[in-house]
Amino acid sequence: MLLQEKLKDIRIILGSQSPRRKELLASMDLDFTVEVKETDETFDANASAVAIVRAIAEAKLNAFDSAAYQDALVICADTIVVNEEGEVLGKPRDLAEAKAVIASLSGRAHLVYTAVALAFQGQRFSFAEETKVWFSTLSNEEIAYYVDRYQPLDKAGSYGIQEWIGRIGIKQIAGSYENVIGLPTARLQQELKRLV
Repeated sequence: MLLQEKLKDIRIILGSQSPRRKELLASMDLDFTVEVKETDETFDANASAVAIVRAIAEAKLNAFDSAAYQDALVICADTIVVNEEGEVLGKPRDLAEAKAVIASLSGRAHLVYTAVALAFQGQRFSFAEETKVWFSTLSNEEIAYYVDRYQPLDKAGSYGIQEWIGRIGIKQIAGSYENVIGLPTARLQQELKRLV
């Protein structure tokens, strides 16, 4: 039976306020509601990138630990960007930091990790997907245009691949494009098949 058929009578909750995750999950032909709970997203800077992103996704999922969600399928996720030096690049504090981060990624490769944490009828599971992204060399004018126009303050790594900068500045990716946006849909489909 098709996964979408199996899930049609199950309450699905996306524990994320990201409009991009909402769009991606909807594009998988799943009916769901969005419910966001306040979560502490601090992390151990000495941990590996995969450990960090999984810990944050799992912390988001832990906020749904109650009998009210026992029969629901809860999906939480987190995305981080890691530069070639291994530094985790979170959301920028302001536009100046966003410009500096993009300038540091210009002409270089970086890694994007999205972790997804799932809970359903007492089962809990998380996974992380990796995508490598190469930026072309961007001019200061291109960086300023993007940041001033698109205000990427809610985005890890200070950019959204689905926006203008991704159209003009990304020369190559290895891995899932959707993962860079914030939800690795093909992997999620496979993991949901195993879970339900």
